[in-house]
Amino acid sequence: MVVPEDGTANFDSFVSAGLQQPGLKIPGANTGEFAVAFKIVTGGEYNGTVKLDQGLKKESEHGIIQENLHKGLQVFLQIQVGFLHKKRLYAENRRDTMTIIVTGGAGFIGSNFVHWVVEHQPDVHVTVLDKLTYAGNRANLDGIDAGRLTFVKGDICDAELVDSLFAEADACVHFAAESHNDNSILGPAPFVKTNVEGTFTLLEAARAHDVRFHHISTDEVYGDLALDDPARFTEQTPYRPSSPYSSTKAASDMLVRAWVRTYGVRATISNCSNNYGPRQHIEKFIPRQITNILNGIRPKLYGDGRNVRDWIHTEDHSSAVWEILTRGRLGETYLIGADGERGNYDVLQAILAEMGRAPDDFDWVRDRPGHDRRYAIDSTKLREELGWSPRVCFDEGLQRTVAWCLEHACWFEKLRRQGFDAYMQRQYGLDGR
Repeated sequence: MVVPEDGTANFDSFVSAGLQQPGLKIPGANTGEFAVAFKIVTGGEYNGTVKLDQGLKKESEHGIIQENLHKGLQVFLQIQVGFLHKKRLYAENRRDTMTIIVTGGAGFIGSNFVHWVVEHQPDVHVTVLDKLTYAGNRANLDGIDAGRLTFVKGDICDAELVDSLFAEADACVHFAAESHNDNSILGPAPFVKTNVEGTFTLLEAARAHDVRFHHISTDEVYGDLALDDPARFTEQTPYRPSSPYSSTKAASDMLVRAWVRTYGVRATISNCSNNYGPRQHIEKFIPRQITNILNGIRPKLYGDGRNVRDWIHTEDHSSAVWEILTRGRLGETYLIGADGERGNYDVLQAILAEMGRAPDDFDWVRDRPGHDRRYAIDSTKLREELGWSPRVCFDEGLQRTVAWCLEHACWFEKLRRQGFDAYMQRQYGLDGR
């Protein structure tokens, strides 16, 4: 059996046929990415042909490499039949560039991913689907070549709109989500609507049009860890969400897994730690402290300030998502982290120092309900399987983030005029944070 050059072979039929034949050839297998994947799985060198012995052994001209054919074959078939094959991605040569949908692409993490893709992947056209809620900002996409970007204002729960976009796409990276814990406590309904129903709508479109789907999730689905616990979250950690936000993200993760298993949707999931960087909304911890200082407001710190988050710069998150999208194994979950554990007090101290303020120039405020104590990511699987590693250390990333905030004070002022201060007064009885 020979895999079609256009990469359209069905995975299940390919496996079934392969188990009945003494040999099969995988086109393009001498390229570096195939050879690397083969070596990771089998420990041997790939010479372009996989010979099967009734599904039990894998052989090459050099002899038997390793038993347990199915696992090794699955990787190769996913590489060949799945997303990595460019001819498959470009939809049987219907166009010269790959088109990906980025939901929530005008938000913080989504827009940074769009900028990263446009800068690093010249053959990719991005279609951003964003409802432009308070967390979305069309200006976040300023500076991107109009020929590389299509912006669609719309709701991911709009099945007709979503279906029309997926009909012309090769892949979707799903960032869109209601994501602020405090907001989920005040009103959980939008979180159920967007995070659960919205993900369902996207998965149905991906199923209908056989679009590669990558789902962005959070480490908060795992609950929290004790401050003195050396453990970190892994892909095997049980889900234990503790807020309306994290519980709806956990539900959306489960939908993705079910659609992979039941319908064969070509999907992956990534759970990431706390992002920081340019274009982040001022409701989030780091830009909130920076902009308060810029506006002459003393920063505020929850509880005892010992809550720990595992910080990652959005550039590193973007590069990791791209690796998973283009080289990750279908149906798998990958945790993304940069070994950036810091307590909230320590992060605030670093910001105060970077901005030339005294260490005690802040106020303590009451803690929020259900405030998780510690998040920590073990990204070993991602690093060893796909060779990814973070490049931006926390100190450098924080310096760059402060500099960006200083240069874009007007950007933040517009957000404040849109009602953020009123929200803070309602939530905390505070004038800003």
